[in-house]
Amino acid sequence: MRIVQVVPWLGYGDAIGNDVLAIDRTIKSRNIDTKIYVEGIDSRIEPGLAENIKNYSPQKDDLVLLHVSASADSNELAADMDCRKVMIYHNITPPEFFDRYNKKNAEQCRKGLEQVKAMNNSFDMVLAVSEFNRQNLLEMGYTCEINVLPIVIPFEDYKKQPSAKILEKYDDDYTNILFLGRTAPNKKQEDVIAAFNFYQKNYNPKSRLFIAGNSKGCENYCEQLKEYVKQLGTKNVHFTGHTKFEEILAYYRLADLFLCMSEHEGFCVPLVESMFFNIPILAYASSAIPDTLGGSGFLLREKNPAITGSVINRILTDKNLRYDIIKNQQERLTDFEHSNIESLFWKYIDKFISKRD
Repeated sequence: MRIVQVVPWLGYGDAIGNDVLAIDRTIKSRNIDTKIYVEGIDSRIEPGLAENIKNYSPQKDDLVLLHVSASADSNELAADMDCRKVMIYHNITPPEFFDRYNKKNAEQCRKGLEQVKAMNNSFDMVLAVSEFNRQNLLEMGYTCEINVLPIVIPFEDYKKQPSAKILEKYDDDYTNILFLGRTAPNKKQEDVIAAFNFYQKNYNPKSRLFIAGNSKGCENYCEQLKEYVKQLGTKNVHFTGHTKFEEILAYYRLADLFLCMSEHEGFCVPLVESMFFNIPILAYASSAIPDTLGGSGFLLREKNPAITGSVINRILTDKNLRYDIIKNQQERLTDFEHSNIESLFWKYIDKFISKRD
């Protein structure tokens, strides 16, 4: 038996790329023949680790794990393969978030969701990275077994040295609020800005906001955000743009609070990263965010800049509340330990294989 992973793009350091590589190591640890097949690959990925999907000839006894997060030719190729097939569903952003900002992105998302819906009878099992994703698939008519398997997160990498330059630059007595994630309309950075603006003007003028993340493909949205900051008159809002890993580590080290107002997440890895760095999380309860937090953090059920700004202040000034939030996050973090996710992966895969053997 071979276990083959198929992914349209194998990126370096992104959430899905890390997940694919972690699963690859997990499979190899059992001395099972495995390979990664891709349409495209980041040049920084170790040579020979993956091959072009065109070179793959499925065998009847193969088990294909298809990672789905966007429209791709490989989605349809994998769905039609005559072998055992499992989808790993990372979710696809609803296209309406991009309609105003990037028609191409919107169309790709629309096509991707159409592909996922059309494949609802093509897989023997699905591993969804959140309960939210599982419910999405049920709504699209999936009737096969669907289990929840969170993304594997490489915590060892977060122990590396952060950027000394960033730490030195912001080594002062300011309070630092952080949101990290791609600058995109579904992330709703404007709501982060509005809440921070209220907090800064009503509670703490010695505060700054880091909006860290690449805006590629949504440059016009990013420009609108910067214009919004000017209109509000908010001070010390920093858009980092593309951020190196050591810089990301530095922003986490600097952060006093992680503020997430996103309206669509399939998992949201930065929430777990914030748990790792003992940063209290304040988040809007949308999509997969409550699933990932799992009862930890501080969830908002409505969007109101004044309320959110007041809660920011409460978390940062109430030591007991801050302690309780971080304590609950530390407990939740154990659920994402590599050994736990690895055990869950094999629980699902072994059960699936045994039913077919």
